[in-house]
Amino acid sequence: MPLRPATSFFLPAFIFSTLLATNAATAAPVAATVENGTTPTACAEEDNVSMVLRGDGIRRMRIEALQPDYLDKIGNDVTAPDFSGCNFDGGAHPTDPAHHFKKRTVVLLDNAEWRIVGMTLPTFWRPQRVPVQVGARSDRGFHLLQVFKKENGKALEVIVLYPSDGYWRLKPLPDARFGDGAYGSSFLLGPVEQAGRPVVDIASIRVVPKPLAIHLRFTHGGSAVARVDEISRTRTALDVSLSTPTASTQPFAVLRSMYVAADNADMSEVRWQESQDAASQASPLPEVKSLKATQVRFGRSLPSKHNTSAPDIEFSGFDNEAGPRH
Repeated sequence: MPLRPATSFFLPAFIFSTLLATNAATAAPVAATVENGTTPTACAEEDNVSMVLRGDGIRRMRIEALQPDYLDKIGNDVTAPDFSGCNFDGGAHPTDPAHHFKKRTVVLLDNAEWRIVGMTLPTFWRPQRVPVQVGARSDRGFHLLQVFKKENGKALEVIVLYPSDGYWRLKPLPDARFGDGAYGSSFLLGPVEQAGRPVVDIASIRVVPKPLAIHLRFTHGGSAVARVDEISRTRTALDVSLSTPTASTQPFAVLRSMYVAADNADMSEVRWQESQDAASQASPLPEVKSLKATQVRFGRSLPSKHNTSAPDIEFSGFDNEAGPRH
C-alpha cells in the first residue's frame, strides 16, 4: 500500500481545547469505594475493623503510614497488649487452625541501608509456604518478612509483610522519645478473598534491593509492585502498581484494625476527599457506612490508650494508568 504523503496543519482552537480537556479528564484521579465492615468487640487485641476498598480500572495507588496528628502532644506511648476483654490470653486465637513449622530466623539481606529478615513461627493459622527471593537469595516458608531501615548504623523496623496471608504493616521511623514505635492497623493489597478472615493469596515474592521494591505474584493471576518511595520520621510510603486493572466486584485492598471505643482503638475515624478538588471530610468510624474517595486516611485525632503512637494509614493517588510513578 503506498505511503500517505506527509502533511502539516494546525488544529482549530476549539478542537485543540477539546483534546486538552479530554487528556486532563483521562489523567484525573480515580475514586475508590470504601465500605465499612466493622463488627463490635470488647477485645483490644482483635481485628474487628474491615474497611473494604473497591474500584474499577485502578492500576496505581499510594499507601502511606503517617504519624498521628497528636504525636507531639503525648508523653506516654502505651504499647503493652490488653487482653482484658478477650477470650484468649496472648496465644493463638481460639478459632484459628494451628499448622506447625520449624521455628527459624534468616537474615536475607544486610547492607549499609537495609536489613531484611525472614521469620518462620512454630505455629501459624495457614499452611502456605510462599517462595521468597531477596536479591539473588531464595528461600520459602516465612510467616514474616521484616524490612529494617538503617539509620546511623541502627536497624529500625518499618515494614512487615506476612507472605502466608498477605497482610502488611507499615510505620514511619519512630519518634526518638518512643523507642521503636508501634504498629497499629494492617492492610491487605491485591485480590482479597475470604478464608475465615480476609486474605490475599500470594504465589511468590521477589524483593529488589536497590531501589527497594517488593514484587508480588498472586496465586490466581496478576501481580503487583510496591516501590518504597520514602521512609522518614514523617511517613513510610509505598507507590504501588498493579499488572491488571481492578474490578469493582473484588476488593483490591482492605484496612484491618481494632476499635473498642474512640480512646481505645488503632483507628477511630476516617478522613477523605471525594475528589481532588473537594473539601476534606471526617467522620468517627461508627458513623461511616460507605463513601467514595480519591484519598482516604484511617487514623485517630484522639490519643488512644492502646498503641498510642501507632500511625494512621492513608490510601491515595488512585490512577487508571499503567506503569510506575516518576
